Amino acid sequence: MKIFILFALVVCVCLPVSAAYGLAGKSLIFSRKTANSYVRLYQSSHSSLSAFTVCLRAASEKPHGYGLFSYATPHSDNELLIWTKSGGISVYLSKRIIRFCVPKMNALLRHICVTWKSKTGLVTLWVNGERSVEKFDKGTKIVRGGGSFILGQEQDSVGGGFNRHQSFVGEITDVHMWDHVLSACQIKSLSEGISPARGNIIDWTTIKFQLRGAVTIKNDNECTSQISIQRPWFKEWEGTD
Repeated sequence: MKIFILFALVVCVCLPVSAAYGLAGKSLIFSRKTANSYVRLYQSSHSSLSAFTVCLRAASEKPHGYGLFSYATPHSDNELLIWTKSGGISVYLSKRIIRFCVPKMNALLRHICVTWKSKTGLVTLWVNGERSVEKFDKGTKIVRGGGSFILGQEQDSVGGGFNRHQSFVGEITDVHMWDHVLSACQIKSLSEGISPARGNIIDWTTIKFQLRGAVTIKNDNECTSQISIQRPWFKEWEGTD
């Protein structure tokens, strides 16, 4: 009797990582330097911006330069980039660079906000609710729409061009973006976790996102304060003149 042995071929097919929604109460952990670990955020569609506020919480013990928030368009790979090195934090607005000298990042989560308004040219950095010296950029008129938002990498082309030596290693959470400038009181309350505000361009609690590479989602284990006192500016989050 002949014995027939059937060999099964197992074919592994690498499928694209499917998108998911909402990161409320979650943190992103980037565990090591790579050129292919990142998170793409699919924001609400928006046209060109004449003002914005970007806020996030982040921690990293790595001394190399890396992007905390990267937005690239076909016009510029640094349409909006929040970049940090040991000497401070820089805000890139296309070809313009605005530098702020602040203490270097460390293992403690810090709340970081950047505001900009074309009308005044003011660019302001906020760290844990404290305002930096205000700086002027009269050269930037708009931040163009139709681009790609990436966390964990700095884009040298729309959605790509990553360099492992510029990759973020650490934790990021609570990323929000508005199409206007938040007030000092709003940013202070955000930093203290007592504000219900959610971005109208990027809303961390509902955002569509896609993970690639060595990125882990975990509970952020934060104790956030809740207040019952009604403040007028809680009801409607509008830009300030």
